[in-house]
Amino acid sequence: MVKGFFLGKFMPPHNGHLYVCDVARRFVDELTVLVCSHDAEPIDGHLRAQWMRDCLDGWGYNLIHMHRDIPQEPKDHPDFWTIWKDTIFELHPDPIDYVFGSEAYVHQLANVLNAKPFIVDQSRQVVPVSGTAIRKNAGQNWDHIPPAVRPAFQKRVTLIGPESTGKSTLTDLLGAHFNTKAIPEFGRDYDATFKQGANWNDEDFLTIAKGHRAQASAIATHAGPIVVEDTDVLQTVVWSEALLGTAPQALIDDLNAAPKPDLYLLLNPEMEWIDDGTRYHQSIEDRHWFHARLKHWLEKVGASWHDVTGATWKARQDRATQLIAAAFD
Repeated sequence: MVKGFFLGKFMPPHNGHLYVCDVARRFVDELTVLVCSHDAEPIDGHLRAQWMRDCLDGWGYNLIHMHRDIPQEPKDHPDFWTIWKDTIFELHPDPIDYVFGSEAYVHQLANVLNAKPFIVDQSRQVVPVSGTAIRKNAGQNWDHIPPAVRPAFQKRVTLIGPESTGKSTLTDLLGAHFNTKAIPEFGRDYDATFKQGANWNDEDFLTIAKGHRAQASAIATHAGPIVVEDTDVLQTVVWSEALLGTAPQALIDDLNAAPKPDLYLLLNPEMEWIDDGTRYHQSIEDRHWFHARLKHWLEKVGASWHDVTGATWKARQDRATQLIAAAFD
């Protein structure tokens, strides 16, 4: 059995790394990938190891994560190569036939491991990207970021507001404007399918929060650098207050624990109310109450947010586009 070896920081994993893995798996019978990390790096090593597991799932590989404070360059220690050789053989005691990679050090590493070097795309012509370039500007290198890694580099914009303020339509418009996927409101379909406006209970809102998060996570892997979302758990809390008179503590705990969007856009209830068959609050007083409760929870959880006003779609779209561009430029 011919065994290959590929090590790196994978900070973050990108399509160049996966290209090396693909070439290696077509050349050897077994590939071991060593994810190297230490405390002083800007991206958690355990997260990088999990990303590589996700990226290589089903490929038939061995993945090892080494989190250890050892010299990172030959100039850091006179016994640099001996330290790395001993460390690698500690983690991978079996003989290694080929060492893969895109860097010049692969020659020296292969030599100390008594293996042969296999350089893949050292000039970065096939996959023109690096981890440094992604960390500097993920958006410009988005096509080279694997789906499993993308959510960590995305900016999430969540639209909230009372009924008939244009959240769904505006979410789609913004998604198209920023060339990204729009995340629809899970609770709307849940209501239409299961509740038809009646017999709400605590469990319904907990299910909506969990279902929306699962849907959003799945869509985000296919979205662009900015992901636009129609509602989230904060809006679900206010819907629970509106329909039950209160929100279950478990739902509030979920709101407090959930990662916050990078930007909330709170839509003002000044547009004309339209009954689409799944709406509850025709009264402007009710919609103002809903708007105030959303603002209450935004301030309570310390969210980053802006009001979006305007009596027309064009005005709201222009305002939201300006706010997003200003926030993420």
